[in-house]
Amino acid sequence: MEFYPEGYRLGTDQNRLRTASLSALAEAAKSQDILEGKAMVCDAAHNLIVDLGGGLRGIIPREEGALGVREGKTRDIAMISRVNKPVCFTVTGFETRDGEVLPVLSRRAAQERCLCESLSHLTPGDVIDAQITHLEPFGAFADIGCGVSSLLPIDAISVSRISHPRDRFTVGQRIRAVVRGRDAMGRISLTHKELLGSWLENAALFSPGETVAGIVRSVEPYGIFIELTPNLAGLAEPKGLAQCGQTASVYIKSLIPSRMKVKLILIECFAAAPAPAPFIYRETARHISRWRYSPPGCDRIIETVFDSPEEAD
Repeated sequence: MEFYPEGYRLGTDQNRLRTASLSALAEAAKSQDILEGKAMVCDAAHNLIVDLGGGLRGIIPREEGALGVREGKTRDIAMISRVNKPVCFTVTGFETRDGEVLPVLSRRAAQERCLCESLSHLTPGDVIDAQITHLEPFGAFADIGCGVSSLLPIDAISVSRISHPRDRFTVGQRIRAVVRGRDAMGRISLTHKELLGSWLENAALFSPGETVAGIVRSVEPYGIFIELTPNLAGLAEPKGLAQCGQTASVYIKSLIPSRMKVKLILIECFAAAPAPAPFIYRETARHISRWRYSPPGCDRIIETVFDSPEEAD
């Protein structure tokens, strides 16, 4: 079985067929299919009422709302925050309330299966699908399967520095990410910059003498850093009242691979940059052993090694 971030299954034909009737849901209970619906209400007892479509509703009891709730390790915000959003579940049974037959659902069981059958087998360097769930100054949180959350630290989002993850992502955005590692509690952390190309790959998109668009990312006394792509930025001399987040037109003076330098002349600044655009991923493999950003011969080495030397051999 494939395990996806919540929301991936909701509009599929298979999901609609499996949630179309009580008999279909009974069959899904036997096969323990992972399905999705939309959480409409979190009641006073923190049970989730789920819209299954076609007038059918289901209930996710509080203790089945997320991993760790039953053990007191996860707070009730895990259920409250799902209202008006897709939730995954398996069907565990049926109960009658006020004459209505309600399928009883478990999000926790779906997450346990995802952990056991998928996430527990991931190793550093594996490339996976993820969906941004919320943004904090220190990084972005992403759903990596059935609502299981993982942190993407801000310094791992791109080579070009940003002031906040919202400069790169929007909530609900589907991305690809690389497994960075696990902490002592087994939680997976992610990285992203390794999918956006090396210095040479990004610099090949530009030529000296061109005037191109960029985004002001940092204004310093000695110059203005302007991003040309998420993994390539250059430095222009101070000029005018440039502000972080503005779009800009810049003249490319030179590209210097041996120093990973892009020298720019700022022509003009405009309004704030629009919402983040979809990424162009330059890495298509499902696993990365090693990624090197620096050009050959460059004194400064920027690289990420995911596999140990023994594994790489």
